Amino acid sequence: MSIGMWMSASSRRKRIYTIIAVFIVAVSVTIVGSFIPVSSADAQQINKDLNETVTTMQAQGTLVQFIFGNNFLITLVMFIPLIGPALGLFIMFNTGNVVGAIAASGGYSPIIALIALIITPVFWLEFAAYSTAMAESVWVFRRLLQGRGIRELRIMSIFVTITAVILVVGAVVETALISVGL
Repeated sequence: MSIGMWMSASSRRKRIYTIIAVFIVAVSVTIVGSFIPVSSADAQQINKDLNETVTTMQAQGTLVQFIFGNNFLITLVMFIPLIGPALGLFIMFNTGNVVGAIAASGGYSPIIALIALIITPVFWLEFAAYSTAMAESVWVFRRLLQGRGIRELRIMSIFVTITAVILVVGAVVETALISVGL
């Protein structure tokens, strides 16, 4: 993208460009995290802990709420100006590391695990929410520096609502996929 394209773009289009750029960075960081070696014992423990959590939440009938609550809390952190994107990228790296650990515990390549993740609608929904939150964090910081923070906080509240809706849908879909054994 050229600087002229950015300069001539509307604020809405700039926000879209920012979300897309953050999405690409977030996916890249997740991919890198998935290729960080994890010991066999750690991989088995991560996989065991994850399976126990899912099994417990399913038995209690709270899996949708748990997934939504976990993801929404993470997303809210990502909205914090400056700190949010840094923490968000750290979380994305750790997400990749967990994907790699699950792959290692199952005896297959992280590439296979990443492809399996990317083809699910859950990936696209969650990463869209995370990318939106991190991009808005940058916009809030920029607008605060420009003295237009109050207006941007109103816009951020709209994005918080949008990401919450996206994450509710994602939690329902993820729970359905887990229930059918995917």
